[in-house]
Amino acid sequence: MTGTADLPVLPLPPNAPRVKPNAFSRWLGRTVLRLGGWRMVGAFPNLPKLVLIGAPHSSNWDGVWGFAAKMALGLDIKILGKDSLFKVPLLGHVLRRLGVIPVDRSAPAGVVEQAAEMIRQAQRFWYGLAPEGTRKPVERWKPGFWRIAKAAQVPVLPAYFHYGDKVIGIGPLFELGEDMGADIERIRAWYRTVSKGKNHDA
Repeated sequence: MTGTADLPVLPLPPNAPRVKPNAFSRWLGRTVLRLGGWRMVGAFPNLPKLVLIGAPHSSNWDGVWGFAAKMALGLDIKILGKDSLFKVPLLGHVLRRLGVIPVDRSAPAGVVEQAAEMIRQAQRFWYGLAPEGTRKPVERWKPGFWRIAKAAQVPVLPAYFHYGDKVIGIGPLFELGEDMGADIERIRAWYRTVSKGKNHDA
């Protein structure tokens, strides 16, 4: 039996949301990470609700390694997707299995309030997104992650990709204040010390 120390992923704390046990998907995720030479560092907080952001988002490979880590952990991270994507039966099924949930972008409440309400109503809910909103280098991050976390009254947990070391890292929790710009700059400043994307940095 493989010991925890031999795994490329981190242990999950008791309050982290989990998917239903699936030995094959966990094996597949760990195998993909091992074959790619990736490992995880840091520690997950023992919290039932938070907003997890991943940066830098510089390549389609980020999704491959990110979903592999999610599968290997058995971690239930929710990601919002356009509701129109779920109208294709097979695609909708695959997206739901990957933790993507439909959101109505035309709803009066807006995406931020829909996401915040999902977090507020759930017992356990980790919501994940890429704050850059694109794989291209950007001067400013989109503030949606801050608005969602603030509305749901949960902290932000940063995760990063370091392609040079093939590391997916988990950083410290960031509690949000009242100054959105200052909070985002504080988080970006932390990213500059640890991350190295495939095509550009955070």
